[in-house]
Amino acid sequence: MDISTLLGVVMAFGMVVFGIIANKSDLGTFYNLPSLFITVGGSLGSTIAAHPKEKGFKIINIMLSTLKEQKVDTIGLIKTLVSFSEKARREGLLSLEENLNEIDDPFMKKALQLVVDGTDPDLLKNMMEIEMELIEDDLVTQKAVLDSAGAFAPAYGMIGTLIGLIAMLKSLNNPETLGPGMSVALITTMYGSVIANGIFLPMAEKIGRRAAKILLEKRLILEGVLSIQAGENPRVLEEKLKSFLNLQEKAVYEASTEEVSV
Repeated sequence: MDISTLLGVVMAFGMVVFGIIANKSDLGTFYNLPSLFITVGGSLGSTIAAHPKEKGFKIINIMLSTLKEQKVDTIGLIKTLVSFSEKARREGLLSLEENLNEIDDPFMKKALQLVVDGTDPDLLKNMMEIEMELIEDDLVTQKAVLDSAGAFAPAYGMIGTLIGLIAMLKSLNNPETLGPGMSVALITTMYGSVIANGIFLPMAEKIGRRAAKILLEKRLILEGVLSIQAGENPRVLEEKLKSFLNLQEKAVYEASTEEVSV
């Protein structure tokens, strides 16, 4: 589980509750079921209407996916590709067929299968780039669904507030109801802002950052596979793939390779 998503959402809502309590307000004052239905139901409905049904109806699944940790072992990938390069140089490209069943990543498995099958390098590159575009499109669409929900929630908060104000104005002849009526009307606006900024938009941001990391991993794999197919020196391949690592990852990689050499 990606604990940062759950922790962040709990912390965001916790700070709102703390602010209410610290202000010596009654929590019950901030609970209004119709307002919650307007904000949540309205934003979900508009989000579903704004996107294709295969994505819109899966908004809950998309939200839950941010709770699952997507581990990308970039260092492990480089070591694997370097070992495949060394084997291909010693025994030939066809020898990599023995390792295909050991590969969990479908993208890498397909790319290496195309190498073993003798696919033209340009064709292989085009095919795998199309795969990357499909992966990117899926992740971008998931982010767009949550971005939409984050945009609609405050709008429905305002709609709920307008509904409350209209109902309140009908009772102007009774001054005692004005204060409570205004309070209920404004609750919906608060719901919209909290839900958008505490749930939808942070989750959308997480998917966006996850997409960038996954696509970087796919580019690394494709670059490594093409280099293996071209018969590049494993050491040159290693240095090329290390350029995909940030400074911290490079330090970890160098330390791990030094331990192996020792």
